[in-house]
This record gives sequence, C-alpha cells and structure tokens, in this order.
Amino acid sequence: MPTRNTATSYGRVSRTLHWLTALLIFAAFPLGVVANRLPYDTSEALAFKAQLFSVHKTLGVAMFAVAMVRILWAVTETRPAPLHPQRRLETLAAETVHWALYLSLVIVPLSGWAHHAAVAGFAPILWPFGQGLPFVPKSEAVAGAASATHWLFTKILFAAVALHIAGALKHALVDRDLTLARMTLGTAAGTPQAARSATPLVAALAIFAAGAAGAWAIAGQTAGTAAQPASPASVAAATATAGTWQVTEGTLTFAVRQMGADVPGTLPAWTAEIDFDPATGTGQVRVAIDTTQLTLGSVTDQARGPEFLDTAAHPTASFTAAIAPQGDTFTATGTLALRGAEVPVTLPFTLVLTGDTATMTGSLTLDRRDFGIGPSYPDENTVGFAVQVNVALTASRRE
Repeated sequence: MPTRNTATSYGRVSRTLHWLTALLIFAAFPLGVVANRLPYDTSEALAFKAQLFSVHKTLGVAMFAVAMVRILWAVTETRPAPLHPQRRLETLAAETVHWALYLSLVIVPLSGWAHHAAVAGFAPILWPFGQGLPFVPKSEAVAGAASATHWLFTKILFAAVALHIAGALKHALVDRDLTLARMTLGTAAGTPQAARSATPLVAALAIFAAGAAGAWAIAGQTAGTAAQPASPASVAAATATAGTWQVTEGTLTFAVRQMGADVPGTLPAWTAEIDFDPATGTGQVRVAIDTTQLTLGSVTDQARGPEFLDTAAHPTASFTAAIAPQGDTFTATGTLALRGAEVPVTLPFTLVLTGDTATMTGSLTLDRRDFGIGPSYPDENTVGFAVQVNVALTASRRE
C-alpha cells in the first residue's frame, strides 16, 4: 500500500490526515457547543465549563496544525482523478466543497486562537507553549473581530462537512462506486485526467470573501453596540461637580485570579471630584464609577451579571474619602459603595506635584466577599477572593 498518492488512489499519509482531521472536527465541534451552553452559576459549574473549553481550544490548535500539514501535503501531491469526470457540475461542486473545507480548517481554529490570545483568562490551552499568539495584542476590538470570524466560519465549516459527508454517502449508497473505498482502503479507481481547473478554488475563495465581509459586518455591529454611551441614569449618577483639581487623564484597572491565572479588567467610565490643599496635604475626593462599562477579559458578561457586580441593578459605584498625608505618601480613607454594599476602604497613594499639575498612583486589595460578589464561589479554586485595584491619574489645579 503506497505512502503517497497516485493518479487513481490516496496514499497512507493522505488517508491518515483525512481521518485524523475528521476525528478532531467531531471531537472539538460538539465540545464547543456544549461548553458554550453550560451554566456557570456555581464554582463547580464554572470549573467544568472552563475544563471543556480548555479541551475544545486545545483540540482546535491541534486541528490547525493538522490542517496546515494536510493542505501542504495536498498541494504538493498528485490528486487522484474523479471517478465521474463527465459529471462536470457534480465534480465542480465536490472540489469547491473540498477547498472550502480546507480553508475552514485553517480559519476556524486560527480565529478561535486569536480570540483566546486577545483576551485574558478563562480556559487556558492545555500545552506548555504559552497562551498568546504572535502579532495578536490584548484588545477588545481584536477579540470582537476574531469572535465574529470564528462564529461565522464555524457555520461554513459545518456546511462544508455536511456536504462532504452527503457526497460520500451518495457515492456509496446511490452510485455504488469506489470513492469511499479509495479513502478508507486506498483502493485504486478512476482514469487519470489532464490538469484540473482552478475554478473550484476560485469559487471557494469567493465563498470565504463573502464570509469575511459578513464577519466584518458582525464585528462592526458588536463594536458599535459596545461603544454606545451609558444609560442616562448612569451618566446622571456619574456626573461630578467642580472641585479644586480637574482630572485630565487617568485609568482605573483591576485584576482577579481565575482558574489559577490573573485576569486584568478595566473600569473606563468614571469621574472624580477632588478638593486638595498642597500646603496641608489634606482634602476630599469623590469618585463615581459607571460599572456597566466594566471589561474583564473573556468573562466580561459574567462579571457584569447578577452573580458578580450585577450592573443591571447597581449601575454605579462610588468612593468618598478624606485625603491625609502618611509620611512620604498619602492615604484616601473613606467608603466604597459597590453592588449595594458600603465598605470602609483605605487607598494608599503617591503624589507628585509639579507646579499646577499633580500625578497620582495608588493601589489596594479588596475582598470580593465583602461586597457579596460571587456567593456561589465559596473557595478560590475558580475565582480568587482578592481583587487588586490600581488607579493612576493626572490632574491640574483649577484657576
């Protein structure tokens, strides 16, 4: 039994790659569907969901590697002749499906991998080579585009697989020819033909161009939705009155440990009213935060949900504190109101004054349990108790 293809048969390498690809598809696809639909309302449920997604992603990476090998092998090998070359339309359709299948086997796992690399946390790939992907930054926009591409091209892959199986069954049950036997047993059949047309490849590329346009449109709609302003109630609650210092730029970020990995998050929509006297080092600060704009890697929706911050019921958080010097640094000691709970908090920070400009950086660690966050996650196996909060801002003195 030959290792390489002939003009009338498939060799061992081609057949092994074919069936290995089929095995990976039929393992990864249902795992992704099931994992996506599983609840995550308890610690155990989230852990199981993450485990299934990890296996799904790992199989996807394996599928990508096998697909690349298979495509390189296919384009350098002899292509066995079709058994019914006189059926031109059927042959064209079959070869178009083959090319669509090849392209899907690259784009589907690659887009899933890109989405994984663009966000942080949740369900790592089960291998020792890191979780990132070259040239893929941590970016919500990149993650959204990759997610839309993955979703749409999964449908194309499913359609190509279904048509491929339907064609194989037709050959076996209706035509009763040796098409299936060529791929299962390496049986030689058919008559060598002249070079084939490039039309099937062009047709498959046209399908994928349409798919790419669809993914781009979906990603644009998702980005547009995400970019919508906060609800009027949230904006009204977060509006600050004038203080003696005006914030010109700043960031409010946090990190929580999930499934053994640190997942960074952001709270991009907030305002601060600051009254501060450089002569005494004392003052007051009032911060209003729009929690509906929170992002947290790949689990943003879960973080906004009722089990965690419950942003639908509690769209804003606030921090009101007194500023006081503490040696060479400062503290802001007050109350953090979050998710309906009010907890005493002290934020240590450093302050650099340059003329009428102040630069501040500070951080503190909160315990999510103090705010009733994640009550169904009583241990740290899935979601850590500690939440590291970091704030940095630049403010200018008002005239």
